[in-house]
Amino acid sequence: MPLVVRILVGLLAGFAVGLGLSGSSARAAGVVTGLLGPVGIIFVNLIRMTVVPLVASLLIASVGSAASSKALARTGARAILLAVGLLTVAAAGSGVVADRAFGLIGMDPTSARALAALPSAGGTQPASSLGGWFIDLVPTNPIKAAADGAILPVIVFAVLFALVLAEVTPVRRNAVLQVVHGIADAMQRLVARILSLAPLGVFALAVPVAATLGWSAAGALAAYVGLVVVLTVVASVLLLYPLGIFGGPMSASAFVAFCAPAQAIAFASRSSLAALPAMLESAERADLPADTRTVVLPLAAALYHFGAAVAQTVGVVFLAHLYGILLSPLQFASMIVAVVAASFAVPGIPGGSIIAMAPALTAVHLPLEGIGILLAVDAIPDMFRTTANATGTLALTAVLRDQPAAGRVARTVL
Repeated sequence: MPLVVRILVGLLAGFAVGLGLSGSSARAAGVVTGLLGPVGIIFVNLIRMTVVPLVASLLIASVGSAASSKALARTGARAILLAVGLLTVAAAGSGVVADRAFGLIGMDPTSARALAALPSAGGTQPASSLGGWFIDLVPTNPIKAAADGAILPVIVFAVLFALVLAEVTPVRRNAVLQVVHGIADAMQRLVARILSLAPLGVFALAVPVAATLGWSAAGALAAYVGLVVVLTVVASVLLLYPLGIFGGPMSASAFVAFCAPAQAIAFASRSSLAALPAMLESAERADLPADTRTVVLPLAAALYHFGAAVAQTVGVVFLAHLYGILLSPLQFASMIVAVVAASFAVPGIPGGSIIAMAPALTAVHLPLEGIGILLAVDAIPDMFRTTANATGTLALTAVLRDQPAAGRVARTVL
């Protein structure tokens, strides 16, 4: 049985048990949730255990490799600025819309307060002042920041370290990158092993949620799935297609045909990297420059996750409403920064974007237990999110062409 089906079974079983407990005595519900609570917390702690080394190693490996590539000298800065700009607009716009939408749907205040009182692997903390927020971004001790779970300072340190690593002599730089790549690969394997425990972890997390919220929990999750799918599609249509059509060399019909094969594979496989061969074939048929096909496209497929920026933001906002927590403007800004940075470090596995949203939850001091719930209903959002990732990669690649002649060829080839 596929993992996604087993996770869904765990979620439904947990909801069934929890809904049954919601109508029983408080003592019986307390006993069951007391027994399952530690199981859910252990599952979340296993995920938290991987976050700092996973994000740091992936960022150092990817940014360090990209920054040291001579083939990216002419397009690297433009690619980074364009990618960060698109991710920021997508995340901020999705966050505003999601906040309004979930506010209209509403959550029972009593249930929200009860949910916030459930046993948690992490607590909430007040937001700092604007000056303190910027000061805290630069860690005086990155190891202490990692130990404290302060993920934004760790991300800042990892990116700065990767950038200066590119200036080290090739022999020593490659030795460091080889080690970091090894750590990143090992951490991704560890995450995959932890996800194999997700059916049990999701069951343990779903029982107290359903027991606390009753039938409103199912309605809230359905609203989340619907909204994240709609916003992913809307963001792609409003941002990626205009970028690829008006900023690239292709006509509208040519760009649609350029993206279609990879989109189909991405939607079915839920893996951007699985769609990479189709992306490369489309780029070759469009006669894009060799450097674009061999360097920009693979790096963008591995690093640039447009759909993750939308989905993670909606997920954080949803969990904030679910727990009855009002995000301050500074917390909202922290969320956007964390989402944009973490989107470059999404593990290359189905559901990886949900695991990678831990930094965004930590940045706004939301409980990480919500990851298990979102992971359980992630199959459908992941299909649309991965399709958006592939579309974003192809749009970015089309815009970052080096040869003007490619535009004339692309309009006739496709």
